[in-house]
Amino acid sequence: MESITTGQLACTIFFTAVSGLYAFSEFLDHTKKNVKSKSSDAALADPESQPESNEPQKVWITCISHTTLIRAMQLNADALSECKALLRNATEFGFILLWFWLADRSGLIPEGEKSYSRDFFIFFMVSLTLVFLWKGVPVHKTKAPLNRDQTEEWKGWMQVMFLLYHYFEAREMYNAIRLFIACYVWMTGFGNFSYYYVRKDFTPGRFAHMMWRLNFFVFFCCAVMNNDYMLYYICPMHTIFTLFIYGVLGVGNQYNTSNVGIAVKVAACFCIVFFLWETPGVFKTLFRPLTWLVGYVDPRKPDVDALHEWEFRSGLDRYIWIWGMLCAYFHPRFERALTWLDDINQQTAAVIRGAVIAVCLTAGSFYYTHIYCLPKLEYNAAHPFTSWIPITLFIVLRNVTPTLRMVHIGKYAFLGKITLETYIAQFHVWLSTSNTPNAQPAKLMVLLDGYPLMNFMLCTALYVWVSFRLFNITNDMKNYMMPLNDTAGLGYNCGLLAAMGAATYLAALVLGVMV
Repeated sequence: MESITTGQLACTIFFTAVSGLYAFSEFLDHTKKNVKSKSSDAALADPESQPESNEPQKVWITCISHTTLIRAMQLNADALSECKALLRNATEFGFILLWFWLADRSGLIPEGEKSYSRDFFIFFMVSLTLVFLWKGVPVHKTKAPLNRDQTEEWKGWMQVMFLLYHYFEAREMYNAIRLFIACYVWMTGFGNFSYYYVRKDFTPGRFAHMMWRLNFFVFFCCAVMNNDYMLYYICPMHTIFTLFIYGVLGVGNQYNTSNVGIAVKVAACFCIVFFLWETPGVFKTLFRPLTWLVGYVDPRKPDVDALHEWEFRSGLDRYIWIWGMLCAYFHPRFERALTWLDDINQQTAAVIRGAVIAVCLTAGSFYYTHIYCLPKLEYNAAHPFTSWIPITLFIVLRNVTPTLRMVHIGKYAFLGKITLETYIAQFHVWLSTSNTPNAQPAKLMVLLDGYPLMNFMLCTALYVWVSFRLFNITNDMKNYMMPLNDTAGLGYNCGLLAAMGAATYLAALVLGVMV
């Protein structure tokens, strides 16, 4: 077992303090309830003292001010009561991170070898889809293409295949997984452009919510597990493309309503990408000072340049986020075209839809034969310039009829909401990195030795439940700590979090020296 790091010690101090505050808030709440219970018993003897109404109160998540947080740290009873839900979430978050460490760093949990069977892989995916279909296919009123439920469903079934690819080491699916990741990056461009173009909300609160969602959980994983940020490469990759979109639309946002303005901004995105990734030496020169953040060296390949992984991963999908932006921009026109197709004569519409499907299938067949089936290295070279083809074909086919646009597989949509959590958690409570910092998860977590399918079922159930809890916990903490419409309050809370982090890290340094 590795020696404890300063970051791990700092997290231990922080979450121990948070757990203590939460326990004390529960004690105070229990004491208050006992006092109220005695008062109520006494009031039963005097009916006139009873309140006229006893309506249940709704509980809303409201942001907690920095002053309340400071008073809570000073053990103020009212402040602790106000912060109790936040403290409960933070305590649960700490215990989940402890489970990560116990499962993947303590050496207490055995590990097993990966094994791939194409037959079982297909059987599992078909069975899971049939069960999800049996559990219900919700129908909604909107006929809009690429609606939220549809994109969540899309993310959900891709994530299942992505995770199974890792669990069974299904190497023959490598090219498909590259496409799935490109789809996620496409959604980053599509979703962010849609939001900023329609809402025109470039406030610090909105920006803080985005960064929290992408990086809060992974920050603590890096600290507790002693891993580099780039091990979880999805997070930095989505972060940089989100920053590009936020920057290009936020700067001169008054021009976002102009077709010329959007064209200039999209052209600027292409120029930025070309300069960074296509010009030899530029990428590593610009990111070299950030090696501490985006550098990564696989313990199995210690001689590789620390920026290689960052350049490779981000470079594979360097253009697709721009295509996502363009699709978002033309989305209203696409929707109008589909509405027109729905309203015209049914026989004419059927002919047009048949022609569209035929063209898509022909183009898809050509792509599959000439690009998708290329060997790994050749495919990687072609992927940045061709991934838009299958994505576009899928979007057209998925939305070609009103019925397809109105239905979605609910359980896949549910899984699509927790893709970030399932991606990160798989490293430590489903797979195993063999107690090695920065190692790829080459083994499986084993809770039932000798029963691989039962172990798969048990570990998967626990892993999905933990991921779901992480989604709810981190989202609630974000709403408690990051006010959307109060820039001053946001600044104070961020400053307080930074001060608390610095204080616990300093305490860990001092304690480490003393020990």
